[in-house]
Amino acid sequence: MKEQSELHLTVGVNDPLSPAKALLLGLQHVLAMDLYIAPIVLAGILSMTVSETAFFIQMTFIAAGIATLVQTGFGIKLPVMQGPSYVPIGALAAIGTTMGLPVMFGSLFSGALFVTVLGWPLKMLGRIVRRIIPPLVGGTVIVVVGIALMPVALRGVYNAPGDPVNNCIVALVAGAVLVALMVLGARFHGAGQILRLTSVILSMACGTAVAGMYGLVDFTPVAEAAWVALPKLFPFGMPQFDLASSLTLIFIYFVVLVETTGTWFAVGAVTGEDLSDSRLNGGAVGEGIGCLVGALFGGTPVTGYSTNAGIIAVTGVASRWAVMGGGVVLLVLGLMPKLMNVIACIPGVVINGVFGVICVVISMNGFRVVKGVKLDERNMLVVGLPVLLTLAAVLMPKELLDRLPELARYLVASGIAVGALSAVILNLILPENKDS
Repeated sequence: MKEQSELHLTVGVNDPLSPAKALLLGLQHVLAMDLYIAPIVLAGILSMTVSETAFFIQMTFIAAGIATLVQTGFGIKLPVMQGPSYVPIGALAAIGTTMGLPVMFGSLFSGALFVTVLGWPLKMLGRIVRRIIPPLVGGTVIVVVGIALMPVALRGVYNAPGDPVNNCIVALVAGAVLVALMVLGARFHGAGQILRLTSVILSMACGTAVAGMYGLVDFTPVAEAAWVALPKLFPFGMPQFDLASSLTLIFIYFVVLVETTGTWFAVGAVTGEDLSDSRLNGGAVGEGIGCLVGALFGGTPVTGYSTNAGIIAVTGVASRWAVMGGGVVLLVLGLMPKLMNVIACIPGVVINGVFGVICVVISMNGFRVVKGVKLDERNMLVVGLPVLLTLAAVLMPKELLDRLPELARYLVASGIAVGALSAVILNLILPENKDS
């Protein structure tokens, strides 16, 4: 393990913090995360109402909060914030729109149980990671996630109801404000860092203000929403199980594990902590429990967020207590429907304008993981070919997609699953260069 001074850390992973400081630093982590975008995008594809979307976001926050506390306190025991994963969006949208929400949530249970059992009692994830998910593959999957979701953001702008020119203007303003705030935050310390940490919220606020000028905003559901509401089990109906859907989500959850392993590598590099087999297996259990909670209460699957590794590097605070404070903040926010309705009323073109920029950031975080690996011809193929295959799946014509078997159709609908699987297979079958 590297020394704290060498890593420029002021607070180590296991250093305690006062409750007030932990909550304040945890809020900083939460503000840096795009927690509400994945559930909003999925809710839009599933044609949920504003109230259903708000509840969906609320449950996702609660699942992420519980998963963060479990993961940081008892699972991987590293400062890893949990949030909704982008990986399953395509597959969940395909299952939800064709089979219904009960089948979609039933398939989520199957995947979550698979992840949990993999970590405990089987305790196999550590060995799997050593064998098939090195940093090269984990980083490639994060790159693929960002690239695969870019068309989702663009279609969300181009196909939105209303005047397409006005929609593009609103999306462009929201995305441009986000880029400007990120650049200012990188150039200036102090106030600049505050702008960067709140950049997603501020860019959405600016985009919503512009959208209001075009009559695209309606906050009526906010006035009707309660201030506090407790979660309830199976809010979208009792889960139903379909074999093809369940098998698809089991594979998708494995892809999520590949993605989150890349995040663990990033956090391990920033904090100087070793990723032992026991830590990796604990991480699988923490991830599985968070996903189970999401399925129980009607939220999305969760995964580790690589953006928080950047927050640790910037602030020098790597304490697990700060991230656990973030988990508490997520739980509190998840119990406030009025706030969730404010988020749900943000126009889709604003969300997707910001989402497009975030897809770029996700991809760059993947390259950050890959950069420590020598990019010889063999490794460039391991990184590059999955990107090509991901785009082949994302851009596949509907006529061809409809002719695939049901299980293959769900996998290809994700795009990310195709890229992740190809990265794993290529890394296993392509021979290593002898001189590398």
